[in-house]
Amino acid sequence: MTDILFAFSKILWFPARPGHFALIVGFIGLFLLWRGRRGGRWLVLASLGFFLMLVATPANQWLMLPLEDRFPRPAQAPEHVDGIIVLGGAVDQNITEARGIPSLNGAAERMTEGVILARRYPDARLVFSGGQGSFVHGQITEADVARMLWTSMGIPPERVVYEDAARNTHENAVFTHRLVNPKPGEVWLLVTSAAHMPRSVAVFRGAGWRGIVPWPVNYRTGHSWTVWYDAPFPERLGQFEWAFREWLGLVAYYLMGRTESVLPAR
Repeated sequence: MTDILFAFSKILWFPARPGHFALIVGFIGLFLLWRGRRGGRWLVLASLGFFLMLVATPANQWLMLPLEDRFPRPAQAPEHVDGIIVLGGAVDQNITEARGIPSLNGAAERMTEGVILARRYPDARLVFSGGQGSFVHGQITEADVARMLWTSMGIPPERVVYEDAARNTHENAVFTHRLVNPKPGEVWLLVTSAAHMPRSVAVFRGAGWRGIVPWPVNYRTGHSWTVWYDAPFPERLGQFEWAFREWLGLVAYYLMGRTESVLPAR
């Protein structure tokens, strides 16, 4: 059942992705106009209107801000930390396999923050969770790339638990809990992108984690006009799609019973 849900989510996301959906609607409208159906113009206008909205307004920021503001980083770092969990999503295993060196994407702060925290808390256990999250992939996992990167940055391999089977956030939570078996009262930092933190916290709590402290990185929003309008159009579209997917994931996980609420309590 889990495999079916995973496949369904990947297949459904392609047409549901806002940019793709807008283009599909626009091409349907053009086809209808070509067939002499005047109603097709409304579909073309709707498609163009979506892209115009992203150019003229900070809709991407408005959609992402509530996610990134949900769990701010603690004003003071905990004095004692038992473990640090870094979620995958920051590496490109296909490029790594093709070029032979670790390749990072726009969420690279997850990986650098993991090293910073590992050195700040030398006695804490360190966990990286990430397997193959896409249909098209090579032989290496995200955990393989993380091992290459962190080892080259001076983190001893024996200090890290590399979880290499998780394909999504739910499996990150379930598999890491099974691997490390956290004890009551332990403090674990959860490192992931700020926009991804609400869904991560919700599903980790649902999987039985109780001592999780959100440690967000990779912010993409701000509270000033300069931040709102600074990004070029491709980046705005990417942020809008990312936020849309997070909201969709929050609703889907709640409906599947993996979380207790759509938005987890602070």
